[in-house]
Amino acid sequence: MPKHPWLAGARPRTLPASLVPVLVGTGAAVAYGHAIWWRALLAGVVSLSLQVGVNYANDYSDGVRGTDTARVGPVRLVASGLASPGAVKGASLLAFGTAGMAGLALAAVAGWWLVAIGLACVAAAWFYTGGPKPYGYAGLGEVFVFAFFGLVATVGTAYVQTHSVTGLEVLAALPVGLLAVALLVVNNLRDIAGDAAAGKRTLAVRLGARRTRWVYCGCVLGAGVLVVPPALTRPWALLGLASLALLWAPVRSVVGGAEGPSLVRALGATGRAQLALGLLLAVGLAL
Repeated sequence: MPKHPWLAGARPRTLPASLVPVLVGTGAAVAYGHAIWWRALLAGVVSLSLQVGVNYANDYSDGVRGTDTARVGPVRLVASGLASPGAVKGASLLAFGTAGMAGLALAAVAGWWLVAIGLACVAAAWFYTGGPKPYGYAGLGEVFVFAFFGLVATVGTAYVQTHSVTGLEVLAALPVGLLAVALLVVNNLRDIAGDAAAGKRTLAVRLGARRTRWVYCGCVLGAGVLVVPPALTRPWALLGLASLALLWAPVRSVVGGAEGPSLVRALGATGRAQLALGLLLAVGLAL
């Protein structure tokens, strides 16, 4: 049993996916001379709380469905019996509520129409594995991750500070979204056997292990290529390319046929590389 099961259940290896778009969006805001740090902090609370919420929501929904019984990755609170379904559902709702409160504060100063975006984020998070027809079971999880943890989070963070949407933050959101997708791809690659047995038709299950490994590599390569367009107007954005060095080991592992615990390590390494990309790209945009 893990020493801190609730922390493990929050899946900390995935949390950089929530912080990176806030960093990059704020870097874009600095580039336009309109950074408002308390709004950036609230955007971080929204994004991080949504990520924790979706992780607990997935734990709850998969646990009550019985599709989380044979996993290699982080502990599942419901499936392992470490927490009751009600407690995990409550933790998810608490996280979503925290995101909602921070989001309302931002909407009050940046536009009430943002409430609709926030509700869409929560709905997308819940119905990823929740509800009668979870779209994560239908192979659409990567679309959700790219849209919400790439485009929406990055552009939204910049918008609440600048009150405008520009090409710079949209372009900067693309590599952020692709590395977030890479996290999900390697996670689902690890779980192919269990997901297939449980009837979860993730993209990895549909493609098979070999092609999923190349999808992961494509996401990594694509993220590197897409660092270049923002650099056409903000040359220091090329600093983000340095983060790709951290992806050499996980790419080699994934392409080399890694399975089980090795893919858990690849997931962690991908998360660290994504965080490095966010920091370096944000600094490059700001300079």
